Amino acid sequence: MVLGFQFSFRPPPLNPPTKKAQRIPVFNPIDRHGRVFFFSWMGFLVAFWAWYTFPPLLTHTIKHTLHLTPTQISNSNILSLLATLLVRLLSGHACDLYGPRLVFASILLVGCIPIGLAPLIQNVTGLYVIRFFIGILGGSFVPCQVWTTAWFDKNVVGTANAVAGGWGNAGGGVTYFVMPAVVDGLVSKWGMGENKAWRVSFVVPLVCLLVCGFGLVLLCEDTPTGRWKDREFEREGYVSEGGNGDGDGDGTGDEEVVINGVDPNLKSQSGTQTPTPTATATVTVDEEKGSNSKPQSQTISDTESTTTAARNPDVEKAEAVPTLIPGSPNTTTTTNTPVPISISTILLSPQTLFHTLTYACSFGSELAINSILASYFLSVSPSSLTQTSASNYAAIFGFLNFVTRPAGGLISDLVYNLFGGGGSFPLPSPNSRSSSSSSSSSSGTTNSPNAKSLWARKLWISTCCLLSGIFLLLLGLLSSSTSSSTSNPSLGTVIALVILAAIFLEAGNGANFGLLPFIWPERNGLVSGVTGAGGNLGGVMFALVFRFVHVHGGGNGGGNGAEAQQRKGYEKAIWILGVINLVVGVLGVGVWPVPTATRSTRRTWRTWRRMGRKQQGEKGEKRRWWWLW
Repeated sequence: MVLGFQFSFRPPPLNPPTKKAQRIPVFNPIDRHGRVFFFSWMGFLVAFWAWYTFPPLLTHTIKHTLHLTPTQISNSNILSLLATLLVRLLSGHACDLYGPRLVFASILLVGCIPIGLAPLIQNVTGLYVIRFFIGILGGSFVPCQVWTTAWFDKNVVGTANAVAGGWGNAGGGVTYFVMPAVVDGLVSKWGMGENKAWRVSFVVPLVCLLVCGFGLVLLCEDTPTGRWKDREFEREGYVSEGGNGDGDGDGTGDEEVVINGVDPNLKSQSGTQTPTPTATATVTVDEEKGSNSKPQSQTISDTESTTTAARNPDVEKAEAVPTLIPGSPNTTTTTNTPVPISISTILLSPQTLFHTLTYACSFGSELAINSILASYFLSVSPSSLTQTSASNYAAIFGFLNFVTRPAGGLISDLVYNLFGGGGSFPLPSPNSRSSSSSSSSSSGTTNSPNAKSLWARKLWISTCCLLSGIFLLLLGLLSSSTSSSTSNPSLGTVIALVILAAIFLEAGNGANFGLLPFIWPERNGLVSGVTGAGGNLGGVMFALVFRFVHVHGGGNGGGNGAEAQQRKGYEKAIWILGVINLVVGVLGVGVWPVPTATRSTRRTWRTWRRMGRKQQGEKGEKRRWWWLW
């Protein structure tokens, strides 16, 4: 095992209550967790490849066979991103309703239709229509991330999401490498004309999409515990995130059980039960209170055995957990149900906006640059590059995702664990603030994340945004450093700056989805969909920047110096992207990492010491800190 990865063929260790993997089985498709991980990244890679089949060929082959102008090519790039934006917005909510596996497979199989019809394009209108519907495939990113979040535990979820997304994003490099090579092979070895060769080349991504789509349906499962629609029962009836409920999984301490989202220990002054403000709450049976903590609004008939289970781990495993499964005779439904969090509250929270904007900068910049990169390299060195060689250099940008995006999520997990993270999220442990509580010391180290660990994840996102903005700004200002309007910077300098910008853009993508599962875990699909759509919205906006700045920069000109003017138009658009990344990175520094860190939480911090002094005098009573959701 290396940094959360497991390279053996043994099954990964699991979190017993959730059955989520605590290691990432990279090369183990036999194990069901390894199979899900494989199809997550491979399905997204094939989808991304098919989504970007056109840009490598639009540089020369399709441009000349369909007689396209640079403006028409830019318009087609924008249309392909618009469709993805719409699909990502819808797919997030669909994942919450039907499960990410079915949504993922549906997107791949539906995307086969426009890919199969692409060879029939005869004019620019057909190109617009086909590229719009091919953009459906870009929406596969959302179910990919929701699916990996459902299968991997919190200590590796950032790395799992980043690796699946990063290796999938590498499809942008695969398409720049494979599509021109397939066309060249059909022309040179099969004797096809260019007009026929590029059409036949679409068979390759079509077959890959069909294989991955049916593989998802036939070989994988919805969640580690069964069907997606049954996941609510798991959350209501089993011990929460650890063998004993206190999060450390050591079989000692208080037993915390979730029953219908209501906390029986929280009572109003009149003695009636009060629901907690969180999406899921806990029932606590501890050694001091015993059966006195029995709530009035629900009946647990065998309270004595439940209390004994809290003292004895063996009894706990054998008796306590089975008797609390929903529908058992010892558990009845309470009348107090938690108020669901409104969609508007989630969408307008500062945390959701932070992730949407930063992902719009990182992934949006990546999409926009990936669409023009081969053309940009050709404008830098028109005499020494061809369509194939320029595409090979452009493929570096996409292939870096194999390393950089996983590195972003891996670093996010490392700093999270370095600053004391782990265990249940997003709320700190009730005993994590209790320095003098005897139960805190006896139960071992808490598994719950603290504020520092979540801040570390968030600041890593802001750092990536700032550094990517700096390198994009340097790349865009290259034109001002040349001695004349027609002289070009060296190709090596341009490629080096593109690589440096790509490292932090793609690492920022991985870092973003390292923190995102913590902010609204009950609606992770919705938040992932909105954030993913934000990335595409950024791609659309930045593609519009290239569309109009490129035209005004001389991208449509001809004659002597036309390539230099085209390059200056690209570079002007790139430094605009750099400035936007810098501004968003600076503005996002002060946003609290999770919704717990809002005004109510800061009020809790201000009154913590006063409340602690008062409760320290209550002999035999544990201090309990209930943080508002």
